[in-house]
Amino acid sequence: MKRVILKVGTSTLTQGSSKIMLGKLESIAAEILHLRDSYEIILVSSGAIAAARQYVALHQGVDIPAKQALAAIGQVHLMRLYQEVFADYGLRTSQCLLSYMDFHQEQSQGNIRSTIETLLQFGYTPIINENDTVATDEIQFGDNDKLAALTAVLVEADLLILATDTDGLFTSDPKLNPDAEIVTEVTAVESWILRTEDTKSTQGSGGMKSKLQAAHIAQQGGVETWILSGRSSQFVSEALAGRSVFTKVIANESKKL
Repeated sequence: MKRVILKVGTSTLTQGSSKIMLGKLESIAAEILHLRDSYEIILVSSGAIAAARQYVALHQGVDIPAKQALAAIGQVHLMRLYQEVFADYGLRTSQCLLSYMDFHQEQSQGNIRSTIETLLQFGYTPIINENDTVATDEIQFGDNDKLAALTAVLVEADLLILATDTDGLFTSDPKLNPDAEIVTEVTAVESWILRTEDTKSTQGSGGMKSKLQAAHIAQQGGVETWILSGRSSQFVSEALAGRSVFTKVIANESKKL
């Protein structure tokens, strides 16, 4: 089977609201169920802080330690939601909390690979998030984009999908310029990183620049990246079937789907 890393950010899970939307979790579960005969899907999910804000009344502009506390509170609720929703679809879930340090240590790399391989072998969907109690990279910068790319390279995935709130990379910001055109294929990703502004969504901490930086990591590791909108209920299936328009970042040694 083809191995796909599917990264869903906070903006995808909240769908423009201030809380995790159960309907979006249900559509992700339905996608995994529909595709599992042909694809191994490893989920990289943000959303812990957004989940916590449904239970804890803290304003948006909290500092990093407070956000770490929110992540610790919300991670439990986020995984409970995943477990309950996925169980309704007959899917078994598992949690993997990682930090970027884990990818720089040979023993940790081996442990990550073997754990994910074993989970997939026994029919569990790995759900990966950053361990925000010991690391703050996701909170400050990338909303798990980089983590997803590093995971994709480490487990030798065939494809990395970065779901976001836009249809992909545009020639300029489509929210400001109605004449902006989507870029359907990218090879020289570094040049796009330099010219892309570091804008972010209301809920998430990762913008298009973060996704291009992640795609560059995957590109160098031989993994193709698709940057696409997560708004549709069947956004993965539609992209795999060629029924949607999105940005494809070609890998240096691209694997064919």
